Amino acid sequence: MRQNWLLKLAASRRFQCWATRVPGLKRIARAEGAALFDIAAGFVNSQVLMALIDLRIPHILEQEALFPKQVADLCAAPPERMQVLLQAGAGLGLLRRYRNGQYGLAVRGASLLGVPGLEAMVKHHRVLYADLVDPAEFIRGGQNTELARFWPYVFGAAGATDPTVAATYSILMAESQILVAEDTLRRIDLTKTNRLLDVGGGSGAFLKAVGVAYPKLKLSLFDLPAVLDDARQSLFESGLSGRVRLHSGSFQDDTLPKGADAISLIRVLYDHSDSTVRHLLSAVYAALPPAGQLIISEPMSGGDKPERSTDVYFAIYTLAMQTGRTRSPEEIGRLLASAGFSNIRNQKVFRPFVTSVIVATRG
Repeated sequence: MRQNWLLKLAASRRFQCWATRVPGLKRIARAEGAALFDIAAGFVNSQVLMALIDLRIPHILEQEALFPKQVADLCAAPPERMQVLLQAGAGLGLLRRYRNGQYGLAVRGASLLGVPGLEAMVKHHRVLYADLVDPAEFIRGGQNTELARFWPYVFGAAGATDPTVAATYSILMAESQILVAEDTLRRIDLTKTNRLLDVGGGSGAFLKAVGVAYPKLKLSLFDLPAVLDDARQSLFESGLSGRVRLHSGSFQDDTLPKGADAISLIRVLYDHSDSTVRHLLSAVYAALPPAGQLIISEPMSGGDKPERSTDVYFAIYTLAMQTGRTRSPEEIGRLLASAGFSNIRNQKVFRPFVTSVIVATRG
């Protein structure tokens, strides 16, 4: 009842105007107004970021500050329009404007250059933007999505037959998986593990990180045939080909290889429906020995406490894929328990917007 009363006050224009003049309420009103505007302007913010990356402006300004005319000449853009873009970049904290009118890279912009896969992911957002042109229709489910066509591997082994699509998937996933691997390895212990099988491991990005962290650990990778072609070359270049067994197949249609006492599912479950996830977890359970360990790492919903990055970005992204969804640790825990797993542990993570980690044991 009290909440309804507060909501009515918050929705009242008369109360809003009054609150901006009252000490204490004035600060709250300003903060709420700024937050609401930030949400409303989010699309423009993301497009400014896209333009900066497409024009490689952070790279151009990495070494020295330049005047808008200089940047415009390098980007083949009108100076007056470049001035608007650079000012917008400074407004977002990505660039820094100097008193002499030059623009340079801010700490946030420099950080952007250092995040593996971020530039590729931002460019990839064109596919998602196309799906969200009419967001109401998107929510109603009345359209085929670009993302569903971009990720054909989610429909089974027969889907990933285009080498170009498979290569695009592998490169994008490998670059963005570096941070995921870092955060996952902070929360798991493989010192007593003999062999780790990474299911749906793509080009082997996670196994590369594991191989460095655990030099004596035996490694295996299971994925679709078209994906394993890239994995074989990538692992060879990193000097790990002699340590990694490659297993070709689809976990939707084939049994998982045995012999590993730990299995990892890195950003796999949220790509798939509940029925597929149940099938996969049962397959993992069957492939593991007693007391074998399962590691799940992917962005997860906040559940009862909605989380901005996962319950907005990742939830909408997986909805556009039309095959999976972002689940909370509690939901994943119930699926694990149903498959027979015990000692299910939701590990505390450093960056939930990168990944969350759950570890479970085969009973």
